[in-house]
Amino acid sequence: MTIHLHPTEDARNPGDLNDPLQDAEELAEGSANPPCVLVFNASDPSGAGGLAADTLAMGSVGAHILPVVTGAYARDTAEIFDHFPFEEEAIAEQARTILEDVEVQLIKVGFVGSPDALSTIAETASDYPEVPLVAYMPNLSWWDENQIEAYHDAFRDLLLPQATVLVGNHSTLWRWLLPDWSGERPPSARDIAKAAGEFGVSYTLVTGMVLPDQFIDNVLASPQSVLASEKYERLEAVFSGAGDTLSAALAALLASGTDLVAATTEALAYMDRCLDAGFRPGMGHVLPDRLFWAEPEDDEGDQDLDAPQDFALPPHDTRH
Repeated sequence: MTIHLHPTEDARNPGDLNDPLQDAEELAEGSANPPCVLVFNASDPSGAGGLAADTLAMGSVGAHILPVVTGAYARDTAEIFDHFPFEEEAIAEQARTILEDVEVQLIKVGFVGSPDALSTIAETASDYPEVPLVAYMPNLSWWDENQIEAYHDAFRDLLLPQATVLVGNHSTLWRWLLPDWSGERPPSARDIAKAAGEFGVSYTLVTGMVLPDQFIDNVLASPQSVLASEKYERLEAVFSGAGDTLSAALAALLASGTDLVAATTEALAYMDRCLDAGFRPGMGHVLPDRLFWAEPEDDEGDQDLDAPQDFALPPHDTRH
């Protein structure tokens, strides 16, 4: 089934994310509406990731999410037990009906559960290459090995050729894109970006690269060069949902017209603040607080003078 995605008048070539056609002021003058992002992802009852993460993160940075449910996890805050995928016809019909009504500025693809679902989504993207696509590859170690291999193969062959930006953890992308790596050192972000670039990906955001002295590096790279690098101190807690949070914030910022390097820096800063304010709702992992900025401020006498007091992201005209 072919889904027709109607491009916007301001649609840009996927390779032009470092040179937006319009600045934020011009975009605001053109429309009072927030940018709309079509998101394909699974329902997550824990709220750690999936569409729950996409909704809160995108809303926090000023975008409107158009969520297409691709399946549902059976999970708690500690681990994923199973996933129940939707039939591709159900995914296609959800997307078709909303796309006949709403123009989108960007497509984001999270975990969609099956090669058939990937085929449906890739067909949509291939019809409208002028709409940027952010693809997120999570850690799938909870899944059956045969299912992982089939999903990775379909994602690589069907979706990566349509992806503008690929987001993933260093170890996940390494094992997927460079399974035969034999170097004495781990592959760099540029090595991974070059591997992704062989399948058509313009930019790759590699997260979770371990540095000395308890720091983590996050690097945006193209096959030709490193474009940005941001390091943060490693937090002691074990988190669920960091990757979904980051990729959603990045997608929303790009949809609003922010250039790629600035959007990456802002999305990483947002994720870091979410993790720093993380909470444990159950007996498992800590979840990012994607609405940390909405918490009431403490009384002046109770404030920690060493804690950062400003919101990491500058306000956007589309915030609502």
